[in-house]
Amino acid sequence: MSALSRLTATETKLFLREPMIVFFALAFPPILLGIFGAVPPFREPDQSLGGLRVIDLYVPIIVAMSLAMFALNGLSQLFATYREKGVLRRMRTTPVKPAMMLGAQLLMSTIMSVGTMAVVLAVGRLAFDVRLPRQIPAYLLGYVLAALAMFAIGLLVASRAPSGRSAGAIGTVLFFPIVFFAGLWIPRDSMNDVLRTISDFSPLGSAVQSLQDATAGHWPQPLHLAVMLGWTIVAGGLAARYFRWE
Repeated sequence: MSALSRLTATETKLFLREPMIVFFALAFPPILLGIFGAVPPFREPDQSLGGLRVIDLYVPIIVAMSLAMFALNGLSQLFATYREKGVLRRMRTTPVKPAMMLGAQLLMSTIMSVGTMAVVLAVGRLAFDVRLPRQIPAYLLGYVLAALAMFAIGLLVASRAPSGRSAGAIGTVLFFPIVFFAGLWIPRDSMNDVLRTISDFSPLGSAVQSLQDATAGHWPQPLHLAVMLGWTIVAGGLAARYFRWE
């Protein structure tokens, strides 16, 4: 096994030892989908939504929400804690450099989030007859860009937070407006024009619309792809500029 593979396996074991983080990152999204699906009106077609059901809209929203959990409540807090405790500083004296740790964390978060996405899609399909994406390449493109944007934001939080606790607090503060504009409380299709416009330029609002378009069999709109790419470039660039290993 390569050093990256071994480090990723180790970080995964450490991740799985944190029951609360594991629950909210892996188990909570499909459970939340099950709660929404248990509401009878959410399973009925709504003409104001173009004949779709509310539960149809919530599958991509919950997929996007799981990315926010990994990035803002996992990745950012973990890296800030490692820096606070001197783990990254000590690693600089070993053959495994801190950048390798960054790669292992991103790889682990990506694999875990893809697994969560698969479970959410499976629950939606098997339990509530939510159709699977018709444009698989478009869906994967939207998902990858959403993951890059959220992980870049998570790393930006980690770069500025002085401690793991403060990173968790900052991540929580950012989490709620980000998932609000993704449509968790009010689906994007039910938002007024002002909220919808703001959502279009938010990282997860554009992600949810891209996933919805791909599910319907269309390619995401260039605006939404550009927004996610823009968040990745800006947040990633700032994270690289201000990230401190010790």
